[in-house]
Amino acid sequence: MSVMAPAVDKKLTGLVAATFTPFTLQGEINLSEIGPYIDYLKEKQGVNSIFVNGTTGESMSLSVAERKILAEEWCQKAKGKMDQVVVQVGCMSLKDSQELARHAAQIGADGIAVIAPSFFKPDTAVLARDVLEDIEKRIPSFRGVKFSGSDLMDFGQCVSYSQSHWSVLYGMDEQLLAALAMGAHGAVGSTYNYVARHVNELISAFEKGDIVQARTIQFKMQELLGYAKKIGFDLGVNKQLMIEVSGLCLGPPRLPLMPCPHAHAVSIAQKYHSIFPELN
Repeated sequence: MSVMAPAVDKKLTGLVAATFTPFTLQGEINLSEIGPYIDYLKEKQGVNSIFVNGTTGESMSLSVAERKILAEEWCQKAKGKMDQVVVQVGCMSLKDSQELARHAAQIGADGIAVIAPSFFKPDTAVLARDVLEDIEKRIPSFRGVKFSGSDLMDFGQCVSYSQSHWSVLYGMDEQLLAALAMGAHGAVGSTYNYVARHVNELISAFEKGDIVQARTIQFKMQELLGYAKKIGFDLGVNKQLMIEVSGLCLGPPRLPLMPCPHAHAVSIAQKYHSIFPELN
């Protein structure tokens, strides 16, 4: 779970693409691809909000300086094109997180998201709903949750407890329909980089009460992701699939993540096009 705090009171809804970080073949950040990336999301996938420097963006493999440069470029290039840019500022060091949060405010990010440190951490886990109890007394700017778990009871209780100005977003792409039925206001996910056009149709069908059509699209998503997971669907493979579908030059993941084996990318891309042929 990550908590969100927008700089301005704009409720975050709909699909939010968790963006990949473009790298050169040498593993350095590639800012030149961010503008075309935003245009692709907006024009080809119908995505209007982005979540940058998160897990999909390999944030824990980036330096604080690199994260600042990337956040600034995403915000600058998205201005006038994206409704909202949320910058993930969680780090292993709380001081680094504070520095990145201040920077996000300075560059005009619409909001920040924060995950807790994952190396030194409490011995016990708590439900997301428990975290929300009186949270605005501690974090007055709190505006929502990105819930990236499969416990739909906990998720549902988060929605039930949420205030009218909060956004409760779901983070497991393969079961979004269930989260919508529980009252999700939108979703954040990596696959929305390349299948958002279809997932927007899923959301539209759900809102119209056409559950059969919504379910059909969700099942297609599950077919694709189920196939990919059997082969091995790590971040490197996911990023390469985005490259194959979009034609963008996003480069390989940064070590310690390994590049996607070529045969895996070809196989999953073929499966993708067989399920969603209209995007060929």
